[in-house]
Amino acid sequence: MPLLIEPVSSRLTKGAILAWLLDTEVIQKNQVGEIRLQGSRALVDVPPHLGQKLVEELDGKAIRGRGVHLWFTRDTEEDPAIEAHFEPLANWLELERKAQAEQSREWRQAAASGESSTSLQQLVIRTEDTGLGGLQLVTLGRANPMEGLPVTRFKVGVPVLLGPQDPLATDRKRGVITRLNSQEIEVAISSDFDPETEINRLRLDAAEDETAMRRARSAMEKARHAEGNRLADLRDVLVGKTAASFTRMDDAEPMTFRNLGLNPIQQEAIHHAMAADDVAIIHGPPGTGKTTTLVELICQAVERGEKVLACAPSNLGVDNLFEKLLDAGESVIRIGHPIRVSPHLRDHTLSMQVLKHRDMKLVKKLRSEANDLFRKADKHTRAGMDKRERKALREEARALLDDARSAEQQIVQDLLREAKVVCSTNTGLNVGMMGSRRFDLLVIDEACQCTEADCWIPILRADRLVLAGDHCQLPPTIVSQSAAKAGFDISLQERLVALAGDELARMLTVQYRMHEAIMAFSSLEFYDGELEAFEGVAAHRLCEISGVQTEEQTEEPLHFIDTSGALYDEEIASEGGSRFNPQEARMAAKKAMDLIALGMKPRDIAVITPYSAQVQQIREQLTQRMNIPPGEELTVEVGTVDGFQGREKEAVILSLVRSNHDKQVGFLSDTRRMNVALTRARRKLILIADSATITGLPFYERLLDHFAEYDAYHVVWEEEDA
Repeated sequence: MPLLIEPVSSRLTKGAILAWLLDTEVIQKNQVGEIRLQGSRALVDVPPHLGQKLVEELDGKAIRGRGVHLWFTRDTEEDPAIEAHFEPLANWLELERKAQAEQSREWRQAAASGESSTSLQQLVIRTEDTGLGGLQLVTLGRANPMEGLPVTRFKVGVPVLLGPQDPLATDRKRGVITRLNSQEIEVAISSDFDPETEINRLRLDAAEDETAMRRARSAMEKARHAEGNRLADLRDVLVGKTAASFTRMDDAEPMTFRNLGLNPIQQEAIHHAMAADDVAIIHGPPGTGKTTTLVELICQAVERGEKVLACAPSNLGVDNLFEKLLDAGESVIRIGHPIRVSPHLRDHTLSMQVLKHRDMKLVKKLRSEANDLFRKADKHTRAGMDKRERKALREEARALLDDARSAEQQIVQDLLREAKVVCSTNTGLNVGMMGSRRFDLLVIDEACQCTEADCWIPILRADRLVLAGDHCQLPPTIVSQSAAKAGFDISLQERLVALAGDELARMLTVQYRMHEAIMAFSSLEFYDGELEAFEGVAAHRLCEISGVQTEEQTEEPLHFIDTSGALYDEEIASEGGSRFNPQEARMAAKKAMDLIALGMKPRDIAVITPYSAQVQQIREQLTQRMNIPPGEELTVEVGTVDGFQGREKEAVILSLVRSNHDKQVGFLSDTRRMNVALTRARRKLILIADSATITGLPFYERLLDHFAEYDAYHVVWEEEDA
């Protein structure tokens, strides 16, 4: 039966795999069957009674300097519950992979004839520098310094390909966007890029990255075939085959909380999570201090001598946890590309700590000596040196590089071993770096914003699991509509809440963000009216902020502007099909300027909308009204609802965009998106929408009734005259 090994290098030989297996002394040469290399994985036929032993011995170990996962493909037909759970997940993941590949292909095809939202062409190199982790930083722009760049979907952290104008060229360099504005875009290149030998005009395209999907697929297969270990036990609980238990706190000492400001509901949630033998859920509605609760939970686990892995699907989510853990004084390290980490946290990342380590001097020395030998061999190739001598030089250089890699890997392992808490995105965990390292506790924040497939990557390394998030807010973003409709957009937390919510989950109910009038509608619609506003925020208003004038706009927490009948018609963007509403964008910008005129700081205001095309409309309006010079960023934050989840501002202006005779609302029908939108404001929420269009759904009828209850309903003509 096949033993699977993944990921393996394309240069790995069958002989090397055989030697690696035999070194364990678990298996003899005559017991090894056929070895098959299939891309990034290898399959080795071994006797059933040795398969699991090899997994236990070798999983996480390195073959030729590269860590790998192993799993033994036992016959799962005897366990239909496990088969029935993982087979659909694997199929949906494949549907999503194909959908993303097709989307990328369409983007590249569209960009072949000109620039698009995922491609920039006719770029020149403005400057070069060396940046974080020794990466080469290339700043690109137009040949004419006064010519700006068009609006794209590019943002910091996005993987890209840089190279000649031909989109099918094979010699393109892979990189990550590190900085961008309206004039320039900076890219960190991981491989050497010599502008003197490259073409003068360059193009930049969004790059496909299947690494995360490959890791998710591998993790699910490993969990699916686990047997006789902790992963198998935890898997059986998570798929509903066995019940979760809560006994760990029975004999534990009473808990002394570090954070004395925790409310009783938060404390009880921490007790519940610490008592879990397998899995627990902390349900955190908007503003209820979910992250604060998780930080205390992690600190309590460390206090009891546990090693903790803290994850989230987004880099922003990981940074949020990471920063609070640093503030709490924990021994914590952050895995991930430094470019994707908030600038003020980068010095604490694993990559930067490795560079600063005292033993890196030896690594640099070994690499320098290796490069000298390679150059010497190349030089003497032209000078006629004997072939055997050149070969010896290159072999010596490779040996030095192997020593350098081993020394650097030892530094990595030392740093990881010393840290009590490791922070990473779910998909950022790399077996080559992590090896067989395991953790007593895994905490996944924002657990409802990622697919279950992604969660299995860190679950492989955990003895216990705590999921935290809010299944009443946005689900995972899925490109494949077929996969989403089939169930791929149901997160692990949402599924477990439906399976055994009362036993597993504890909901936080005291919220510290919103005026109670802003909170009330979402509390009734999504949380059975159980939310209560903390006394310090229940009645806070804009006019109580220093420097803000006392006026109706700053005294009242709610304001609805009805555009019905005013010909504020929606339009469809020429590229991508996103919707926008120019008149509504103008009104949103006007209301932001009104608040600034009343003394509000621009940084305390956000304008959000469900549609990316409307974001651009609003940005253009505000840039013009605020006289923002080219190349400078807006001080009022403008973004999509999806991008603002987990965030807050003192005042939020929400533009719903949709206005048509057919009462079509598109994905406004996903009320969870509206739950996010309606709960970002602390003291003031301004909603701009066409009541005739949106009230085709009962949800929006109830929303407008809520605004009317607070005497916050206004027609657009009142606002235009103001």
